[in-house]
Amino acid sequence: MKNDLILITGGAGYIGSHMLSLLLEQGREAVVFDDLSTGRRERVPEGVEFVRGDLRSAQDLENLFSRFRFDAVLHFAASIVVPESVREPLKYYDNNVWGSVNLLQHCLKHGARKFIFSSSAAVYGQPEMVPVNEEAPLRPENPYGTSKMMVEQILRDCAAAGKMDYLALRYFNVSGAHPSGRIGQPLEEATHLLPNALKAAAGDIPALNIFGDDYPTRDGTCIRDYIHVMDLARAHLLALEALDKSVKNAALNLGSGRGYSVKEMVSSVEEITGNPIPVKIAARRPGDAAELVASYAKAEELFGWRPQLGLEQIISSAWEWQQKNSKGAKCKKDKE
Repeated sequence: MKNDLILITGGAGYIGSHMLSLLLEQGREAVVFDDLSTGRRERVPEGVEFVRGDLRSAQDLENLFSRFRFDAVLHFAASIVVPESVREPLKYYDNNVWGSVNLLQHCLKHGARKFIFSSSAAVYGQPEMVPVNEEAPLRPENPYGTSKMMVEQILRDCAAAGKMDYLALRYFNVSGAHPSGRIGQPLEEATHLLPNALKAAAGDIPALNIFGDDYPTRDGTCIRDYIHVMDLARAHLLALEALDKSVKNAALNLGSGRGYSVKEMVSSVEEITGNPIPVKIAARRPGDAAELVASYAKAEELFGWRPQLGLEQIISSAWEWQQKNSKGAKCKKDKE
């Protein structure tokens, strides 16, 4: 395992770059493949092989797999914005599903049998029971979630045919930043709650939009389970090791096991940053579930993973990143 060459698709993106950082800290070798549509080249350190290409291009993938012999693949590359998926479903099926099929074809052709898939809690839609476990019905309520569910089915079929070993990791809300402050969640055109709350706390946007306050939850706003990006990266490392020990061909939740409403998150951000956050109640966004909270018992049972970093560490690390990279911080630096 230590000397395996690992392919990270989407390795210049938010989660992929944190995964790359952890692998490098562990002395592992990796190649990053990214089209840079949302990723950034500077997130990939010097000395790491970087290949720019599109998963939907057979030629790009053939060139990649002809250059390197991969022992395992960590597949992070995907379009991920739920409201956009409702507006532009074909983009999500093209990029997320066809891109994954194309990648899997080249994995099988070139002998890369170990595959870790970046899935999502969106495959559950609005679950009947919370916390949700992996036995819950898959009822995605938006094309993004459907695209992830479809790729999971494709992986099951490949595994049943004896062609591949995989683990599909269903993330809940991934947040936070690397402890070095070098990489973090993108701030430009952010669609997730925490970066936008921090932008409002920093004064980079006039107010935080809360999309709906009439959900059937304790305060009317959506409830989500937040997991630190470094806990998530650590889970992938454990999953890779588990594949070598015959823990395979399963889907597992990765979350904290605790849910926070939008209003509760706003209060926590205000407390940690010391800054007030102006809010504006807006209409519900299409495709948003009222409550999503994980049971991570299966991941703990199969490969000993449990979250180590709580909400305070998630917000604090993200705030440090925000302070270094916000518009206000850049303006201040320019003046100095």
